[in-house]
Amino acid sequence: MERSGELPLNELPEGCIANALSFTTPLDVARLSAVSPMFKSAAISNVVWERFLPSDVEHILSTSPDGSLLLESVSSKRELYFSVCDNPVLVDNGRRSFSLEKKSGKKRYMLSAMDLVITWSHTPRYWKWNSNPASRFPEVAELITVCWLEIRGKINSSMLSPSILYTANLVFKFSIEAYGLDDQPVEVAMKLDGDKICAHTVCWNEERRRGQQFRTARRPVDLFNFSCRRYVPARESDGHYPKRRGDGWLEIELGDFFCMEGEDGELEMRVFDGTNYWKQGLIVEGIEIRPKEVGASPGS
Repeated sequence: MERSGELPLNELPEGCIANALSFTTPLDVARLSAVSPMFKSAAISNVVWERFLPSDVEHILSTSPDGSLLLESVSSKRELYFSVCDNPVLVDNGRRSFSLEKKSGKKRYMLSAMDLVITWSHTPRYWKWNSNPASRFPEVAELITVCWLEIRGKINSSMLSPSILYTANLVFKFSIEAYGLDDQPVEVAMKLDGDKICAHTVCWNEERRRGQQFRTARRPVDLFNFSCRRYVPARESDGHYPKRRGDGWLEIELGDFFCMEGEDGELEMRVFDGTNYWKQGLIVEGIEIRPKEVGASPGS
């Protein structure tokens, strides 16, 4: 029996329900919409999806021809949200892609090979630049042959969603002619704002995971020419071997970092193999920085 003055939930104005939904998450809205026509009707409101979109999403998209076209073509904030989640938009003159994590609406970026600093990448003897139909970017970098393999990427932490744990991953493939990338360990490291570092060793070949444990640095290393103050030890289950992504590429985890509220620093990532072994056939698409979700499939 209803008490005097109380209004049944199904009699609340749709705008009131939409406003309440906007304080949840996209995943919550999807679940509520599946069990109640009342929530399903309110869930399409722009009030809901405008709150889920980053406040600067229109500014980010407006700097890109593809993004500007998208802003002109969508009919609702909900349509914009899911379009950016499902179809990464090229920004910064095609050197990066921008998208959103579907479950949370948090930002994710991929730095293309063109946006990375790859040692000798513009020397035709060592690297070549090709178009690849499987890539979202105009060009990828393919290794012809080197001993010294070094890849660096940078992004400002202010571009990312605050108060979120992020992970960075090198996205790559092997060509048919690939060799020298089977057995040798590869050093990867990250620094954030010149103060926080994680460093560990990874392998190109997943088969090594069954035989040899990945090595963890036991002392400060100087991959960026400054002292190591924080370590994220490499463990077999942490993703420090290649994993197949949903888009067909492979990825290796470079490390995690927590993006603090109001933080405005430079995140730098490095992949380094300085062994005397010749290497060939690595195809680099880029480095992806995305919110970390335990148990999520790579590149999903």
